[in-house]
Amino acid sequence: MMHGQEKSGLAIVAENRANMDGRPSMEGGERRAGAKGNTNQTDTRRTPSRASVSPGLERVRTAARLDKEERFTALLHHVDIALLRQAYLWLKREAAPGVDGVTWAEYGQGLEEKLEDLHGRIHRGSYRALPSRRRYIPKPDGRQRPLGIAALEDKIVQRAVVEVLNAIYEEDFLGFSYGFRPGRSQHNALDALAVGITRTRVNWILDADIRSFFDTVSHEWLIRFVEHRIGDRRMVRLIHKWLKAGVMEAGEVKPAMVGTPQGAVVSPLLANIYLHYVLDLWVRQWRHRHAQGNVIVVRYADDLVAGFEHQADAERFLAALRQRLESFALSLHPDKTRLIEFGRHAAANRERRGCGKPETFHFLGFTHICGRTRNGKFSLQRKTRRDRLRAKLREVKETLRRRLHAPINEQGTWLQQVVRGYFAYHAVPNNIQALAAFRRGIKWLWWRSLRRRSEKDRTTRSAINRLVARWLPKPGITHPWPEKRFAVTHPRWEPDARIGHVRFCAGGAQ
Repeated sequence: MMHGQEKSGLAIVAENRANMDGRPSMEGGERRAGAKGNTNQTDTRRTPSRASVSPGLERVRTAARLDKEERFTALLHHVDIALLRQAYLWLKREAAPGVDGVTWAEYGQGLEEKLEDLHGRIHRGSYRALPSRRRYIPKPDGRQRPLGIAALEDKIVQRAVVEVLNAIYEEDFLGFSYGFRPGRSQHNALDALAVGITRTRVNWILDADIRSFFDTVSHEWLIRFVEHRIGDRRMVRLIHKWLKAGVMEAGEVKPAMVGTPQGAVVSPLLANIYLHYVLDLWVRQWRHRHAQGNVIVVRYADDLVAGFEHQADAERFLAALRQRLESFALSLHPDKTRLIEFGRHAAANRERRGCGKPETFHFLGFTHICGRTRNGKFSLQRKTRRDRLRAKLREVKETLRRRLHAPINEQGTWLQQVVRGYFAYHAVPNNIQALAAFRRGIKWLWWRSLRRRSEKDRTTRSAINRLVARWLPKPGITHPWPEKRFAVTHPRWEPDARIGHVRFCAGGAQ
């Protein structure tokens, strides 16, 4: 619990509203993108028809909220045919098939009979998980990210189990955990971080990245963490089956000894459970026991950003964090983990010491910069990462090559969707130049593509300008300022109230 003066001030945003009212925080703004997975990131409390999923799960949620030590010994009966049907409907229609080769549409033929059979196998214990199909997708830095594409029935069962387990763990997870959670988007995490940096005494930023997290998760530790809350042995066996199913690559099944396959529907929840016990609870304890100044924390999946008032706090935290992760078979990425001077006084302090401008850091696709307003006041500026922008343009270039001889109207429709989708995420305040640069890049790629359709093509500058004006949306800022949206999603936050000593967690619970 926090001190009274802290609860009346900015630190009130540290409370987990989901823990207070028994529901996941329904925060405003753009919905979360499916990072590091192919699971559909819908709000798991609602079906596509907006009807309540199950009164039984509401009772589980209430019990989990009222007793944080309770172990749930009877959960599998919640995985009924109705929930399996909804889980099927929640899956992505166009997702790639797994090793079984079954698509979403194919499984839908004779759906009820298949779900009845699947339900019976689950409850008889005869359900068997198939290995995931290995697939690689390019990362912005040029490397390949391995994905594990589960068979369709495995996706259905995993999605249903996630629905049941979310009723418990959404009451346990802390507020500064944002990744892969119902009602919490990437922009909610970005807002919380921006408010923490601009509204509190932050002078140092630790940008921490866990090395190959999804590939190094310890199965033994994960099962032990799950069993803190889940006493239903049948549910635990299901999770164990998915962890041990392995992957199929080049026709060969490789058993999985560690890690959770990126792309599996259940992996994001399992990752959050692991990090909840390894990292989140420990971070909360460290802030209460050891911090001498203000501390803010925001975690999105395996990306952690922490802000500190004092350099000594930051250095002690980093050293303790390394030791903590090593105890659970994890480690920090040496190249992606950095402690930098950053905040409202960073520029002046570095100038006084004869250093250059404050360093920048990346988080969720944006470069965070210490800037100034026209009046000379500190302003946190967020710009689209240059490497991500270039990577997106390279992706568009490759697709245009495949669509080289498609009708211009078809190309224009597709590019319109690309630009609109890009703007939907990146149109944050102070980022208009990056939006304009992306649109110019699309224009140049399209023009070059059209001129390559034929040696006789003579698409002029005025012609491409007319096409761009017709098809490509103009850049414009659509996201509100972080503090405005944060005030809406955390209505008990009082911007002008006093800030309590330490123990502030951006958007997070104590």
